[in-house]
Amino acid sequence: MRVTDLMLRIMASIVQYGARLRSRTRLREAHARASMWTKNRGREAMWGMLVDWAELLVRWTHVIAGIAWIGSSFYFIALDASIKPHPRLDTRVKGEAWQVHGGGFYQMQKFTVAPDYLPPDLTWFKWEAYSTWIFGFLLLCLMYYANPNFYLIDKTVMDLSPLAAVAIGVVSLAAGWLIYDQLCKSPAGQSTFLLAMVGFVLLMAAAFGYTHVFSGRGAFVHIGALVGSIMVGNVFFVIIPNQTIVVRDLIAGKVPDPRLGNEAKQRSVHNNYLTLPVVFVMLSNHYAFTYGTRYSWAILAAVFIASFLVRHWFNTKHTGEKADWWLWPAAAIPIIGAFVLTLAGQPGAQAGAGTVKFADVQHIVTTRCAVCHAAKPTFEGIEEAPKGVMLDSPDRIVTMAPQIYAQAVQARAMPLNNLTEITEDERGKLAAWFAQGAPGP
Repeated sequence: MRVTDLMLRIMASIVQYGARLRSRTRLREAHARASMWTKNRGREAMWGMLVDWAELLVRWTHVIAGIAWIGSSFYFIALDASIKPHPRLDTRVKGEAWQVHGGGFYQMQKFTVAPDYLPPDLTWFKWEAYSTWIFGFLLLCLMYYANPNFYLIDKTVMDLSPLAAVAIGVVSLAAGWLIYDQLCKSPAGQSTFLLAMVGFVLLMAAAFGYTHVFSGRGAFVHIGALVGSIMVGNVFFVIIPNQTIVVRDLIAGKVPDPRLGNEAKQRSVHNNYLTLPVVFVMLSNHYAFTYGTRYSWAILAAVFIASFLVRHWFNTKHTGEKADWWLWPAAAIPIIGAFVLTLAGQPGAQAGAGTVKFADVQHIVTTRCAVCHAAKPTFEGIEEAPKGVMLDSPDRIVTMAPQIYAQAVQARAMPLNNLTEITEDERGKLAAWFAQGAPGP
């Protein structure tokens, strides 16, 4: 073998070895990058799961506390209404009520102002209210304020920065309580009818304002938070402080001021009438047709009116008087009105002309919807398909056609705050496809 051939073979071997070495290096780098990506994805998934669990536990606690608070409110308003005077009672006792529950009999007496003495184990009803608001506000922070672009901001309504949206939300809750509190202390507060009318108008003005600042869902939840803040403000700033003064005066041997009890009772009655609308707002977040309409604030007004009438029927019934059955059909009228407003207020989309191919529909759904609604979402911050709805295959798209039409075309609630920027033409194609019977591939 010639020396030149040997040198060429040696050089070829060196080149081949270098190539294999570079290939192994690139492979190791690729493995390292993949490992790092996997670790990052693992950390993101774990963090997302922790946030989901935190949200679930906070929501759970909020609901449990709310049940306890609403339950005590309903019970004591019913108890107070059922109190009846009796000649054999002490003159300082306004009346009594007898009840049976769980195999036992209970005798409750209500004093006009306060008894001569108090037992050391006096029960206070306040932590139900405080816990409901604390965990409710924490849930508001987790879902809306921590990531305003998801649920709170809708740039088609108002182009807000995240900081501005959160600031408006927090300030409005505080301002709402202050306005309501001053209204109760004003001359209007001496007239139940006038206070109710003015308060209702102001509350609906707030609803109208919220729907022109936040997304539909964000507006509804802030009405609920506003009413809830007013209710807990009544407990924290009026009811409990007034009762504390009465107890202190009683211990000191003084005669408590009846005005304190009357003020506390007024706020307690307000809370009682506001409970049903708050529950509706809590549930409405799962029904986009309530907040995904241009008449959403009017729907809220109708629900508030119906709730007040139903609550008044129960409160009247608890007094033992003949119930006003006309309140039920009267309450049905605004509910029917809300239904009509839901249909009339849906913006919808005009169905496109001509036949729409499934391939076009799949492209729209894949790029605008399936980035979140998939087995493995690709949208940043979404770790799992919302509500378990997946649209990442032709069969799933066809199966979910009614939901796609309802959410993306009728209510326009999806994509959420239009984060994926679906166009009117694309909504029209979805409408036309659904009108064709939602055919598959």
